[in-house]
Amino acid sequence: MTRTHDSRTGIEALILDYNGVLGLQPTTAMWTRLADLAEWPDRYLPLFRRAFWVPRNAYDAGELSDLAYWAKVLGHHPGSRWLRALRDADTAMWTRTDPRVLDVLYRARTSGLPMVLLSNAPAHLSDVLDSTGWRRELMDDALYSARLGLCKPDPAAYDHALAATGIADPARVLFVDDREDNCRAAAELGLRTLHYTGQPAELAAQLLPVVAERTGS
Repeated sequence: MTRTHDSRTGIEALILDYNGVLGLQPTTAMWTRLADLAEWPDRYLPLFRRAFWVPRNAYDAGELSDLAYWAKVLGHHPGSRWLRALRDADTAMWTRTDPRVLDVLYRARTSGLPMVLLSNAPAHLSDVLDSTGWRRELMDDALYSARLGLCKPDPAAYDHALAATGIADPARVLFVDDREDNCRAAAELGLRTLHYTGQPAELAAQLLPVVAERTGS
């Protein structure tokens, strides 16, 4: 169903990236722990991170299973117990949230602003994020690359997210992401964009006037 709202701010819905916006980036200690679990020499941490990222897009898109992904990272197939430990440690790196961003989102949600999560994430992480309280309380829907079979900045990912907001006009929807290329792709489709640089005040400046408008406060 298409939603309509007479908005002076022009924002009638929010599409939000997870990692780097709501989700905090892993610490060096977390990367080191994962590298140790992968039996990677400490002094080669930059090489481990490169091995981690090279096949990640295919993993996020659901093209690689947990086993296939970690086999590419390690260069060999891990046993089932080791695989679960690697997957769980990997997932744990991406589940910490920024309380400052959550505060802004909860305040915006009081106005009934539709919110959709659009994240490049593998299947297991998607399931974990879906089980969180903030996901159930804040988001009308959550779209993950592993389930869509495609990653941002593929235009089809934004089309799915826009449909989930229920707003027909992309110019009435704000897309927030920490990656400039993702924002650029969204803007090319007509979405309003905020390239998030780690400052919650930037997000608040966009969303809190919407709250005042919608609630009359």
